Parts: sequence; structure tokens; C-alpha cells
Amino acid sequence: MEYIIKTTKDQEFIDITPIINEAIRKKKIEEGIVVVFVPHTTAGITINENADPTVVEDILMMLNKVFPLEGDYRHLEGNSHAHIKASLMGSSCSLIIRNGKLRLGTWQGVYFCEFDGPRTRKIYIDIR
Repeated sequence: MEYIIKTTKDQEFIDITPIINEAIRKKKIEEGIVVVFVPHTTAGITINENADPTVVEDILMMLNKVFPLEGDYRHLEGNSHAHIKASLMGSSCSLIIRNGKLRLGTWQGVYFCEFDGPRTRKIYIDIR
């Protein structure tokens, strides 16, 4: 299944857990695996705390400290920082489905990570 994500900032994390849960409900899968994949080189996927938004703010702040927007980069498009951050986050994640629900920790959520926005992006969700 393909889903469209519209980002609104140059860098942001969007909680896509509800999108994944909806895909599971539509497929009527009780037990299995869901894979979420981002087909972009300047965006990623991560799992982290979704209860306190300052966690995401801290992650972005520290990524920007280590990989600032402006730097001694060679890539001509001017978005090397985004490529590096996306590589660190990764382009996919696999999650367990039990009793028709994602088997996440109490405070966990799945985030789409935008590092070169705003843009219209895609995510692919495959459920088995």
C-alpha cells in the first residue's frame, strides 16, 4: 500500500503510527509483520517516544548540531545534511502485529523523518 505524506517544514518528524494501524485494520491481519519503507534519500523512518514531543525536538536539535544545514559539504544540491540524517535513521522498519495491533512499547511510535522539506512524500506499507 502506498500512502502520501505532506510535510510542512524543512525538518520534522511526523507520527505515522495511526496510518500503519489503519493499514492493519484494512487488511484484517491479526498476526504478522508490517514493513514500512520510505523511497526517498533525504527522509527516513524511526521508532521513538511519542508521548513527549520534546524528545523529537531534542533529536532534531542534536542531529543539526552534528550535521548542520550549512557545512563543508561537496554535494552540489545543498542538502547533504539531509542525506546523512536519512542514512542514520534508515529507510525502513519492520514491526510485529499481535492481536490485530502493532506490538510497540508503551511510549513508542513510528515516525516519518523529513530532512529536506517541505515536500510531498511517499511511504510504502507491506503487511504479511
